[in-house]
Order: sequence, then structure tokens, then C-alpha cells
Amino acid sequence: MRQKRAKTYRKLMSLYSMSFGFRQPYQVLVDSELCKTSVDHKIELVKQLGTVLQGEVKPMITQCCIHELYLQRGQQPAVDLAKAFERRKCNHREPISGDDCLASVVGDSNKHRYVIATQSDALRGKLRLIPAVPIVHINRSVMILEPPSDVTIRAKTLMEQKALTSTTPAEKALLASSSPDPPPKKKRGPKGPNPLSIKKKKASNMPTRPVKSLVQVHSDGKSKRNGINIGKLVEGNGEKHVSNELSLEAGKRKRTEESEADAVVDDSNIIIGEATGSSRKRKRRRKAKE
Repeated sequence: MRQKRAKTYRKLMSLYSMSFGFRQPYQVLVDSELCKTSVDHKIELVKQLGTVLQGEVKPMITQCCIHELYLQRGQQPAVDLAKAFERRKCNHREPISGDDCLASVVGDSNKHRYVIATQSDALRGKLRLIPAVPIVHINRSVMILEPPSDVTIRAKTLMEQKALTSTTPAEKALLASSSPDPPPKKKRGPKGPNPLSIKKKKASNMPTRPVKSLVQVHSDGKSKRNGINIGKLVEGNGEKHVSNELSLEAGKRKRTEESEADAVVDDSNIIIGEATGSSRKRKRRRKAKE
């Protein structure tokens, strides 16, 4: 099969599947004439049906169509082919013609979703008046799927319109009453400043850090350095401060330490100066002797 024709058949079967509920495997009703034609042209009927319908197929035949093949002489290969298909009950006590049998099985709406494979022109004309009936026939050893009829296209458009406007007036009124009110529109006007460009406000109550004591105190109230009693600590504004006497004593100690360090430095400078002076005198004496 050519690619263009296969694409067309795929679109047709997707139309029947989406709009009318056809599903795989497709149920194909075959008549007696198609069986004879496929045997004469040496066509693999099941394989060709699957190729044309673009999917899995389940060929079926009615008892009336098989009875027609029995009445004709020299059609044993066609009878054997028909016996390989699934038997579809037509509920006819006395056999009737194949065209009438298939037309009665399809009915007015093809509710069982059959695909009809027939060579009868009269039957195909009747089936074109029924919506959603795919028709297959053989033309010069080529199996053809007919395009959808006008009745089928009209039924498809009606179904689409019903799907779009499926609500009744009562349902529309109910939906209108239950629909929430639209949100209020925002008033247009000057917008506020950008929050990222605004200077942040300083916190009024900032936590104060506790002042570290200059002198480390033991639990017994004595200083770590000389063991003297420090005295009581004065509390003010939630913080503990060292008394003025302690601060004065600490200042005196620092001064004495600094003065002692300065005196040591001066002594070392004097000693160094005397040593350098004596060495210079010795050099001068040596030069004078020479």
C-alpha cells in the first residue's frame, strides 16, 4: 500500500474511533461475494483487512452468507475461507439473502460498530444512508476503504455541537447562580515606594553588652593578682561596675611598673655608652703609640 493511501485510511479510522467509538480489534462482517473475489484474486483477506483498517481485525460472517456459498457449486475454497471466520448469529430461522442479512444485523445506527466488507453495490448504497458504517470492497485486486458518507459527516458535526453545548437551560441557570462573584478591580493611582529602596528603621531598644571587669574576681571576693579584698560591686542600669578605689589602685600599679621599666632601660643605656666610650679610648691610645 502506498504511503499516501495508508495515511488517508489512518485518518478515516481515527475519525470513526474518536467520534463513534470504534475500537480494536475491529469487527468486520464479510459477505459471500467478497470471499469468492478474494479467492479468485488470491488475496490474503485477513492480512489485507488489517492493512487497510490500520489495526487488528476480527473477521466475522453470518450463517446466511455461508448458506449462499453452499448453494453455489465449485466454491469450496471460498467455503473453507468463510469457515475460518467467527460466526455471527443473525437469528434468521430460514436463510435469506446476504445483503438483507447484513442490513438487518447493522440496523439503523450500527450500535455494535461493525465494519462491512462487501462487493454488493446495492448493499453499499443502503449502508451509506446509515451513519458510522465503514465500508470495504475490492476493486481490481486492490482492497479499498470508502470515504465517510455525507450522513456520517453530518452525524459527526452534530455530536461535536452537542458536546460543546451539552448543558440544558436549567443547568445553565444553576451554574450562573453558583458561580462566584468576580474579584474587585484594583484602583489605579500612585503606587507606594519600592520597599527595597526605603531605609530601614533603627531598633529603639538595643541590647547593651556587659562591661568586662578589669580585675578577675574569685568566688570569695578576692582579686586574682594580690589576694586583697576588692569590695562590693556597684550595680547600675543592669550592669556591674568596679568601684573607684579599685580603679585608682590599678592605675598606681601601672605607673610604678612603667617607671621601673624606664629605669631599667636607662641603666642599660648608660652601661652600653660607657662600654663604647672605653673602646674608643683604647683605639686612640694604640694609634698614638704607633
